[in-house]
Amino acid sequence: MQHRESIRNVAIIAHVDHGKTTLVDAMLWQSGLFRENEAVPERMMDSIDLEREKGITIMAKNTAVTYKSVHINIVDTPGHADFGSEVERTLTLVDGVLLLVDAAEGPLPQTRFVLKKALEAGLPPIVVVNKIDRSDARPAEVLDEIYDLFIDLDAAEEQLDFPVLYTNARVGTATSDLKVAGESLEPLFEAILTTVPAPAFDPAAGLQLRVAMLDWDDYVGRLVIGRIVNGRVRQAERIAVVHRDGTIEAGKVTVLYGYEGLKRTEIQEASAGDIVAIAGIEAIDIGETVADLEAPVALPLIRIDEPTVSMLFSSNVSPFAGKEGRFVTSPQLRERLMKERKLNPGIRVEETESPDTFRVSGRGELQLAILIEMMRREGYELEVGKPEIITRQQDGRTLEPMEHLVVDVPEEFIGAVTQKIGPRRGVMTKMVNHGTGRVRLEYRLPSRGLIGYRTEFLTDTRGTGLLNRHNGALVAYRTGRTTGYAIDNLQARGTMFVAPGEPVYEGQVVGENSRDNDLDVNITKEKKLTNMRASTADEGIKLTPPRTMNLEQCLEWIREDELLEVTPKSLRLRKRAMAGRRRF
Repeated sequence: MQHRESIRNVAIIAHVDHGKTTLVDAMLWQSGLFRENEAVPERMMDSIDLEREKGITIMAKNTAVTYKSVHINIVDTPGHADFGSEVERTLTLVDGVLLLVDAAEGPLPQTRFVLKKALEAGLPPIVVVNKIDRSDARPAEVLDEIYDLFIDLDAAEEQLDFPVLYTNARVGTATSDLKVAGESLEPLFEAILTTVPAPAFDPAAGLQLRVAMLDWDDYVGRLVIGRIVNGRVRQAERIAVVHRDGTIEAGKVTVLYGYEGLKRTEIQEASAGDIVAIAGIEAIDIGETVADLEAPVALPLIRIDEPTVSMLFSSNVSPFAGKEGRFVTSPQLRERLMKERKLNPGIRVEETESPDTFRVSGRGELQLAILIEMMRREGYELEVGKPEIITRQQDGRTLEPMEHLVVDVPEEFIGAVTQKIGPRRGVMTKMVNHGTGRVRLEYRLPSRGLIGYRTEFLTDTRGTGLLNRHNGALVAYRTGRTTGYAIDNLQARGTMFVAPGEPVYEGQVVGENSRDNDLDVNITKEKKLTNMRASTADEGIKLTPPRTMNLEQCLEWIREDELLEVTPKSLRLRKRAMAGRRRF
């Protein structure tokens, strides 16, 4: 085997919000990619609107910098467990990982998840303790926790001999000694060059590239992104595609791209170790191999963990269907879901007995909510049901997915959290008090226990949450526009989801009942006009503002007999059977 010393491929892995994307920003700035007066947005790797709004990375993305004549490919991975399939794929692109850990929070569940994948792949780690400027930072204790985590995950002896750097990603400094203040990220770049091995390849082998990501370009069409394991590829070259079932199909490279900073640049040739994007290959899926046309040899397929949560997606059939979206038919919905299945192996799409309903499975509620939100912004109208966990039969027993939950809360909220997790079948496995006023609780509980818990947790711990669904629904039994007069009379019954003047239809959920049963209400009722003067005629009504819920909150709120209607402009809750006489 030979090595290409002019290249390093490294992935940044961490728990959500520990500073991965901010660190990549600083690395790009200090590599000299941008002019001093160039306008560059913060978290520039978060290029999707939803990523910027939510402050999380959803899709793995790669960029590249040059340091001391070495081309360093950097892959920014998501930090949320729901997008774990992105991490699993991107680890096949790299030869080492930067494990980023918050100096105050320490290793969290996603840290364990992604590190386990990296250690199983035999990748050497560099540990980066970030946010050392936090007032509650405890870097020495966090480093001990990291060593414990490595040992717990059965790391190899050479993997335990990792370099440790302390960084403040926001200002772009790194140091290997806490007593010496960092001045730049140079120590981090040096650690990458010395710790991450150069890509190894077999000089006698032909072209081999495993597809890790798929993208789309409006000018050249589908892009196949992957790392060249062996051989070389050129523009306009004839290649072979080795599919999962072993069949081989010929193709042609129409355009070849390399990466420099945030840009894809057209190149004439690339060889082993390079991460490239190839245009011109239409019939290929993630995990399959682009190989030499004369002697095609497939690489091992990428193994993706099984999904744990499923939801039913169907075309919108409510009375307001087609008024707000561009794509409303079941064939359009089917085409979009099948496209998502090809681009994202973490999503599974299955046909059902109904031709306009599809079962979509993923890693968690958030992953499915992100898919729904993206489709909504593209102009799709659809209806979705309550998230359900996926079970499996083994040896005559029914198995369900389990979760490792870590809760970090102020001491005064321990009772509230424990009281809620108990009925959800959560078993406490660990409790740590660092003496800073915050306590970390670790639980093992079934995935179904976590559905709908996120908002309750916010309610219990910060007072900012909204939902706690133990109550029934207020259901409109007439179609029309809501009136202030009707809402004023119904306010005593519960909490409203709609304001005066909004159109509603029969079967639409317009509020939450204060009791645990569903109640049909006439929210379109108007005040009768007479020529008689009353003493209260001129009194104004006082309405409480309606509760407005986002997509995730709506998915947590609905029950089995309800659906969420999603359009580009609206989110409406409704009963499956809209007519009152069919519901009771």
